Parts: sequence; structure tokens; C-alpha cells
Amino acid sequence: MPKIKTNSGSKKRFALTGSGKIKRKHAFKSHILTKKTKKQKRNLTNSGLVARANLSSVKSLLGLK
Repeated sequence: MPKIKTNSGSKKRFALTGSGKIKRKHAFKSHILTKKTKKQKRNLTNSGLVARANLSSVKSLLGLK
């Protein structure tokens, strides 16, 4: 059986933590920032974790399990 290729877009967007969870960045922080509040932009800066509903699809894109 051939190896599964990692999706190139996914490997740039997601990162594994030490405990095996998958980190992600928030959307809506690239442009049109003038109409967003300081609080909203500040909260979008922090990284989050991939939700359990999307975990299996993201893992398959990254070639995990």
C-alpha cells in the first residue's frame, strides 16, 4: 500500500500540540479590520483547538491515523 500524502494546505494551517491535540488559527483576521472592535481583533489573535466534530477530517488531511 502506498503512503498517504499530507494535504499541503492543511500542514500550513494546523499544528500538533505536545499532548496530540490540533491547534488552529481563527478566521476573519486578515482584512477589513477597521469595522471590527479592538476586543474582537484581540480575541481572534489567540489560537484555538480543532473541534471534536472536525477532528477526524483534519487528521485525515494531515495523514494522521
